Amino acid sequence: MTHLENTDVASLMQAAQDNLWMHFSRHSSEKGAEVPMIVRGEGAYVYDVHGKRYLDGLAGLFVVQAGHGRSELAEAAAKQAQELAFFPLWSYAHPKAVELAQRLAAETPGDLNRVFFTTGGGEAVESAWKLAKQYFKLTGKPLKHKVISRQIAYHGTPQGALSITGIPAFKQMFEPLVPGSVRVPNTNHYRADEITGIPGMTPEQYGYWAAERVARAIEMEGPDTVAAVFVEPVQNAGGCFPPPPGYFQRLREICDEYDVLLVSDEVICAFGRLGTMFGGQKFDYVPDIITCAKGMTSGYSPIGAMIASDRLFEPFSNGTEMFAHGYTFGGHPVSAAVALANLDLFEREDLLGHVTRNEPIFRATLERLRDLPIVGDVRGSGFFWGIELVKDKQTKETFNADESERLLRGFLSKALYDAGLYCRADDRGDPVVQLAPPLICGPKEFDEIESILRSVLTEAWTRL
Repeated sequence: MTHLENTDVASLMQAAQDNLWMHFSRHSSEKGAEVPMIVRGEGAYVYDVHGKRYLDGLAGLFVVQAGHGRSELAEAAAKQAQELAFFPLWSYAHPKAVELAQRLAAETPGDLNRVFFTTGGGEAVESAWKLAKQYFKLTGKPLKHKVISRQIAYHGTPQGALSITGIPAFKQMFEPLVPGSVRVPNTNHYRADEITGIPGMTPEQYGYWAAERVARAIEMEGPDTVAAVFVEPVQNAGGCFPPPPGYFQRLREICDEYDVLLVSDEVICAFGRLGTMFGGQKFDYVPDIITCAKGMTSGYSPIGAMIASDRLFEPFSNGTEMFAHGYTFGGHPVSAAVALANLDLFEREDLLGHVTRNEPIFRATLERLRDLPIVGDVRGSGFFWGIELVKDKQTKETFNADESERLLRGFLSKALYDAGLYCRADDRGDPVVQLAPPLICGPKEFDEIESILRSVLTEAWTRL
């Protein structure tokens, strides 16, 4: 749908108002206004129904790693659909799921060799919690069922994944949720003074302190009751919190000490977002389970996976035991074929190397924004960055709820989009602008991002 007649546009816009229920959307704000409608993508850019171009500064939703309009990925889907459009993995296999499982196992760290396919990230998180519970029941520790996760961390919308999520506002309407979820502090070093109550901690000291909070939580709950710790390599919600040096090494020791599974939620951080195939590889730790999705196909078809260590599969490899869990579309033949083609493209174009080489340039380009009075912190890793906005740089004073409402929802999101940049202005923690462009981007796109941000953030400051 590259060209739409005016009549088509009008009827589409009306249907969007009348029939479409959008995700995480305030529909009242669309009343009497046009729903933004994207019809086409090419490279790092998308085009709306009127033909206006936008730089896709969020890779769709941390997804479109290889960029838009890749015909080889579309062709892989069409070819597979003609050959075998669908068959379930319920006691059967098909070649593309097998090939993809083998390919992923070859890329994972350690002995994470068992790939359980889902259709998305929330399902992968759900699968990991269920596996952790059943694994400990089968190995003589039936009380181990609780999960520890971090404040403001987002792990998905299914009931279990939502329980693990640390954003109260997203949960209240759906409570009571699955019991057994416990929260610990996150790795936001910019706010370390107020989180710890101890001023002036170095990143290393703060990393150790934050990891130790996990140990205290396990002890408080009782080690015999805790099954897993769920953490993202770089925490998304709250605005791209990278781990302080040594954090994951200490966390791995703690999990081993208390026989707790370390689950690396890499739904965003896998498949090149940080410059490595899997996020944990960037920070040199080996988890027991990886959950992943988004970038596996660069978004050209939905798929996700829970990848588990051989030891977790062991109790299911003999006798009559079964992991009584699955999804109709998990490991879908078309999605698996697209994922394989996407991984071929990663190799052919050295996307991991490209991200690693360009990360310092992207960082330096965004760091230029620190001269603006509204920019408090610039943080992230790879092609995954957050810019925290503040009222006062010296005191790090943040915005109150009304100011956040006016600044983010009332102005910033729309102003950035109108200026030609699609990204995220978010206040699930403190107010941040998040950037995660397609992995094919380089200095030209970085400069464009910085230029648009500079003009819009400058205007935002004058409106306060």
